[in-house]
Amino acid sequence: MAERNDTLGLRILIAEDEALIAEEIQDRLGRLGFEIVGIVDSSDAAIISAETGAPDLVLMDIRLKGPKDGIETAAFIREHLRIPVVYLTAHSDKSTIGRAKETAPFGYVLKPFQEKELLIAIEMAIHMHRLEQQVARRTEELQQTVEKLQKALDEVHTLRGLLPICAWCKKIRDDRDYWHSVEEYLSDYADVHLSHTLCPECYTKQVSSVQHQHDP
Repeated sequence: MAERNDTLGLRILIAEDEALIAEEIQDRLGRLGFEIVGIVDSSDAAIISAETGAPDLVLMDIRLKGPKDGIETAAFIREHLRIPVVYLTAHSDKSTIGRAKETAPFGYVLKPFQEKELLIAIEMAIHMHRLEQQVARRTEELQQTVEKLQKALDEVHTLRGLLPICAWCKKIRDDRDYWHSVEEYLSDYADVHLSHTLCPECYTKQVSSVQHQHDP
């Protein structure tokens, strides 16, 4: 029996239209340490079981009962439920494989299969799915960061070019031809808050002026 790794205890849904083969797959996977959440033989049953049973992976046969085959079912599960699918089928013709490729499967195992072969396919599928989830999370985090940066940039007001200022009263003219005090303009267009104080030169002048007023 093949050695197990961190896939021990993973939940697997089996979609297989032949009952005897489904039981054989269930027995083999059970010996390998997997938990079987269900065995289904039709597309509708596979989708319902995938939605309610929340498996970590679906083993999908191409031939299923009902109007939809395994490829159509796998496409739905992949797109809407984000559950990895590994095909386990006897079909190996170019047409079928070509259709299966369009669903971006995580593996394709032909019957009859060896336990080690199936185990490796499952392990690789789970590994690839986890990497895909990590990339999706990183992409979402990056998008959120970009949105935050864009929002911050939208809130920043940058002063550029010539700034018309009155030589007498020191008011500033904006691009709509309105005049503002320096304090008002900087507060509105530079996103700053002003506090009033005296520079050393003005402080000296004010002190001298006060002293002069009080001199006899």
